[in-house]
Amino acid sequence: MPTTDKLLAAAKAALIKADVTTPSLDARLLLEHVLNFTHADIIANLNHQPTDDQVTTFQALLNRRLAGEPVSRILGIREFYGRDFKTSPAVLDPRPDTETLITLCLEYLPPDQEQTILDLGTGSGILAITLLAERPFKRAVAADLSPAALAIASDNAKHWGVSKRITFKESNWFENIEGTYDLIVSNPPYIPASDIPNLEIEVRNHDPHLALDGGEDGLDPYRAIAAQAAQYLAPNGSIAVEIGAGQAEDIIAIFKTQNFKCLANRRDLGNHIRALAFAACLTK
Repeated sequence: MPTTDKLLAAAKAALIKADVTTPSLDARLLLEHVLNFTHADIIANLNHQPTDDQVTTFQALLNRRLAGEPVSRILGIREFYGRDFKTSPAVLDPRPDTETLITLCLEYLPPDQEQTILDLGTGSGILAITLLAERPFKRAVAADLSPAALAIASDNAKHWGVSKRITFKESNWFENIEGTYDLIVSNPPYIPASDIPNLEIEVRNHDPHLALDGGEDGLDPYRAIAAQAAQYLAPNGSIAVEIGAGQAEDIIAIFKTQNFKCLANRRDLGNHIRALAFAACLTK
């Protein structure tokens, strides 16, 4: 019967052979899940002998990871901004780079003021829910075209205790949106359609293409948002969006044609401009 440390070592070796970038972490997370252990439990029980059923289950999960399925998809949970969020095949797998957008948004949401947020293309709800969790005086509307995504977002809102301050809307961008908002935020699809077949297997085979495909040049969602956003912004309101690497100049130009000025940008850990903030110009 293999012990915990031997299972981890064998799994790590298999993941290294498969060119998985985080073999030790992935092996540990999968085994923690199977054993219902914390990280500290694993360290304290390296000589623990899992049951035959646990070994079989671990091997099945490991095989899924070796086939290119991300750990977060296998476990149905992804950590974002210090919180665990439920995921599913219906939603984009949250990325650490998106935390850059949260950091930028918080600069436009003073902690002690009542304000409203509109999250377009909410997916798993990570943006709206995180902002509400960080700013308890805010309320939000979270919109998505996918009913399955909205169901996951609703579950996450309940889990993090913000469901009374968030309303979910099935909407194609602004189609079913009413009212005005102090902050409009979005992490829209921004991958050019022709680039999707060349993405990493974890992305192209496991993220919904609806959440990836930004049209021919990857910028169609920004055109849609910029074209209508002004009528949904409260006085002195702001827009914040996540963008792809190298897209900043083009997206700033798109918003400029709709009479918006760029207020700020923020870079991710790879030093790419990952988030932009805009405000409406007072005069054309």
